[in-house]
Amino acid sequence: MVCLWLLFLSVAPATAQDDTAAPERWNLFYQATSVGQYHGTFRSPYSGKFSLQNYPERDVSLTTTLFLGLRLDKNTALYFDPEIAGGRGFSGVNGLANSSNGELPRVASATPKPYLARLYLSHDFAFGSEKETVESDQNQLPGPRPVKRYTVTAGRFTLTDFFDNNRYSHDPRTQFLGWGVMFNGAWDYPADVRGYTWGWVHELHLRNWSFRYASAAMPREANGLRFDRRLLRNRGDVYEGEYRYATGDRAGTLRLLHFRNHANAGTYADSINLAAATHTTPDITATRRNGTLKYGFGLNVEQSITKDVGVFGRLGWNDGKTESFAFTAIDRLATLGISVTGTRWHRPFDTAATEFTASGISRVHSTYLANGGYDFLIGDGHLRYGPECISESYYNARLFPGFFATFDLQHVSNPAYNRDRGPVWIPSVRLHMEFGKH
Repeated sequence: MVCLWLLFLSVAPATAQDDTAAPERWNLFYQATSVGQYHGTFRSPYSGKFSLQNYPERDVSLTTTLFLGLRLDKNTALYFDPEIAGGRGFSGVNGLANSSNGELPRVASATPKPYLARLYLSHDFAFGSEKETVESDQNQLPGPRPVKRYTVTAGRFTLTDFFDNNRYSHDPRTQFLGWGVMFNGAWDYPADVRGYTWGWVHELHLRNWSFRYASAAMPREANGLRFDRRLLRNRGDVYEGEYRYATGDRAGTLRLLHFRNHANAGTYADSINLAAATHTTPDITATRRNGTLKYGFGLNVEQSITKDVGVFGRLGWNDGKTESFAFTAIDRLATLGISVTGTRWHRPFDTAATEFTASGISRVHSTYLANGGYDFLIGDGHLRYGPECISESYYNARLFPGFFATFDLQHVSNPAYNRDRGPVWIPSVRLHMEFGKH
């Protein structure tokens, strides 16, 4: 930690690049984010081993990351991101499908631990001579880049680096904290317990369109740290088409996503039938088979209304038959939100935003939980089903260059889809700093 502090003290805040800037050989960024959260008591006539506890909880998370980019030649770059993360989530990061802290992806270790977040190569194949200028940023080297290009990326990364992006809701370090709003919660994206995987991404980028495909490793078991090496049978495939448009200065983007996961996973129907035959409680792990398919779709929209106001939304659906395996227990999702920068009140680097997300699960999934079954992060031992609805609002203030403070408030109805429990209020305070040198 001492070395990281010395590093950020020695670098200056990143600045935008001039349009005529030559390609930079390297850049280096650093970020640190801490989130403190609280929830009080709430109605809870019963609970299970994966329930949100109904006594007051106060928990803090911390992440620190180095982002190193190195240009190997004109169109090839290497990115290396070591990271340290620690802290505790509510009830061991259990009890909410749309979990409240995106800085804690299913990890509840109080002691900060170092690990490799990203290590990947990326190469552009250019079509034509037309160029666009990109600015220096985390995992993005500045300089000219072909407008029409085919890019291949391979290594360790998170698929959310490349898919389901949204200008107004994609980064829990500066935007919304909830899992189901930072990404599409119905996308059970391939990842280990920390949210990263190994694989490759292909992207065809044109002036107004982009098409992406990725194939990545699935965890060996649900919410696991080790990966399944049987890639011909068990893996995750993701497809996305993106259309960018503008009417005057009102820019918008539409993205359509499709995923197909194969994993050593179980199904809810088989678990229910097996439990009925053996007079036991349903257990999804008892029905796991290699190559079990889970698939789904996502729609992602962002639209600027004025220079300082934007709206966004997401819709998500998956088949709801196969166990939640890699991200979270959401089969249906609808999100709508609005984001406003602080220019009107003379705070152009501040942001105020609010959103509403309704999450749901399939009928067979809810029956499995009602009969006493457990997913890897929800399960009250019983269930009176209702959609899990969360509203979240935040104000993110820049205190001075590189330092931000956020107050965030979430209201949860029917936590873990259970009408017998809740509602829950969750206030949060987030401190974030970021610096870069290039």
